[in-house]
Amino acid sequence: MFRRRPFVHLFLTRPSSQPCNYQQRFSLVNIKLKWVKDPVLDTVVAMEKDLKAVCELKDMICRHADGCLPIYQLSKRRRQMGIEIRVSRFMRRYPTIFHEFIRHQNGCPLHCFKLTQEARCLHEEEQRCQEVSEEGTVQRLCKLLMLTKKRILPLQTIDQLKWDMGLFRDYDLSLIPRYPQLFQFVKLEDDRIGLELSHWDCRLAVSQLERNCGERCSEGDTRALAFPIKFTRGFGLRKKCMDWLREWQRLPYTSPYVDASHLNPRTDESEKRIVGVFHELLYLTIGRKTERKNLSNLRKPLGLPQKFTKVFERHPGIFYISQKSDTHTVILREAFDAHQLIEKHPLVGIREKYIEMMKTGFLNKSRGLYKKELRDGHWYDQGLVEMEANQEETMDAFSE
Repeated sequence: MFRRRPFVHLFLTRPSSQPCNYQQRFSLVNIKLKWVKDPVLDTVVAMEKDLKAVCELKDMICRHADGCLPIYQLSKRRRQMGIEIRVSRFMRRYPTIFHEFIRHQNGCPLHCFKLTQEARCLHEEEQRCQEVSEEGTVQRLCKLLMLTKKRILPLQTIDQLKWDMGLFRDYDLSLIPRYPQLFQFVKLEDDRIGLELSHWDCRLAVSQLERNCGERCSEGDTRALAFPIKFTRGFGLRKKCMDWLREWQRLPYTSPYVDASHLNPRTDESEKRIVGVFHELLYLTIGRKTERKNLSNLRKPLGLPQKFTKVFERHPGIFYISQKSDTHTVILREAFDAHQLIEKHPLVGIREKYIEMMKTGFLNKSRGLYKKELRDGHWYDQGLVEMEANQEETMDAFSE
């Protein structure tokens, strides 16, 4: 396998008693670092291909009283789930998760899906895991709102992050109402519904970087905290870039939880603050990663300048942008040892079990282990499959 370079301790500097070479009055240094493919971190994204869509379909089935749904109902949200093929074909890829059967309605065969017993047991384990870790979930949501200028975010913006943050899928109905002392729903200027933080907890207003620095930060010394740096194998830095990065690490660190309006947005010091915001934001996700598009609506709430996501390209030793699975996924390098998370949230472990089930079902189906069962159950009769395809195409046309 690929060997990873260790953290570049050269850039983990102590606070200097001398003034930094780059003062705030200086402009943003024009440095461009190349993007280098990281096959190991690409594996992190590739392993989760189809996982989110599978879990959404699973939840749709579990929410139904009968524990099963006809294919035409499951197909309604195909585009929102990012499924590019027919939903029935997608679900048949994973027979260890979804069990297909035919129910007769008004004399007509209706293709339906339910969960396998193994998948249902894992779903129940997932629910118990979310209940046990609810306190941490609430704290992460509080910290997300504390990063914003007005302590408010539209529900639509939170929805884009809820999978990565490990929030309940119906958090606005099942979680928020139980904490009226912390959250309240508000109507925004554009008539959307937002979530507002009602109580500021100073104990939570400490960034992960400050926690990692330990005793020095407990004494209030956060003048020049440096970010852990790790590069892809084969990544070479010119001396000019090395010098700039060394000086950049020595710049003052501004906590993402304090007001930074005094910073000139066109300085390296301001850029270091932006890096700190996203460093903290990625630590609020259970997988230490999120798709770049999920961050697009955070510019105004976080008080960031235009083209703020350029910090990901300028700091490839802190962030890695994976283009695997037709996405642009921002990954926090320091959180991984090869392709494994160093600190694994329990919910990540549950999702890994889903991935193993999906992989097993997909491989077994590819080997033909499910053909006989499906043929005996008349699930793959060509006429029925063609009829089902016509039903889905009709439903797609209707939804359009």
